[in-house]
Amino acid sequence: MIRPGNALLDAFIAGPDRAVQKWIDYFDAYDRLLSPWRGRALTFLEIGVQNGGSLMMWRDYLGPDARIIGVDVDPNCRAMTEHGFEIWIGDQADPAFWDGFKAAVPSVDVVLDDGGHTMRQQLVTFDALFPIVSNGGLFMVEDTHTSYFPSHGGGAPGHPGTWMARVKDLIDQMHAWYHAPIDTADQVMAAVTIPSITIFDSLVAIEKRRRSPPIALARGDGGHQKNPPAMDYIAMRRALRVPDGGV
Repeated sequence: MIRPGNALLDAFIAGPDRAVQKWIDYFDAYDRLLSPWRGRALTFLEIGVQNGGSLMMWRDYLGPDARIIGVDVDPNCRAMTEHGFEIWIGDQADPAFWDGFKAAVPSVDVVLDDGGHTMRQQLVTFDALFPIVSNGGLFMVEDTHTSYFPSHGGGAPGHPGTWMARVKDLIDQMHAWYHAPIDTADQVMAAVTIPSITIFDSLVAIEKRRRSPPIALARGDGGHQKNPPAMDYIAMRRALRVPDGGV
């Protein structure tokens, strides 16, 4: 069920001659994730252009100040340059392609991977592009159910080398403050740059934002137990007998 007043659905409906397909649950998810970006100057990268309908939908939704870039392996997608979009033709599973892209586009605010959905494509794309996502930006991957499809390199839950296996690993890394060796926790990429990972059905959104080490604050002096005014993750670990060398 899509909530009334969904501006992305309005943009989807606005172009009946545009070839575009989205799972119905995506409209609420994307409106929730991307509504703060509407009307702003941002660089939005979509991998998977196909017929270009989604690029037009995103432009209608995000507004005229958005710089929208499309990437596809099909040279026919260059036709979308006639509509004012920047189009790159290349294989998203090729790290060398992304090296060339990043030399020309050193920073993006939002990445949407709606490409080929194979495990190699999704993993190579994340490894290549997450480092250039701006502070406060988003990295999103569609059709993550392919992690369970052997045809795309996936398999049953727990199958190694899938995108969803990487997401589960990132969740653990995001919490490295609480289990990694204390002297290395602040060197774990996800711990210092990923404050949230939002998982929807077949869609994952990873926020990138520089983080400080966790600290808990307390106020008020009522009650029979006194709380310290502040406790960092190191004090918490030691209070709970977590070894400094990690678990």
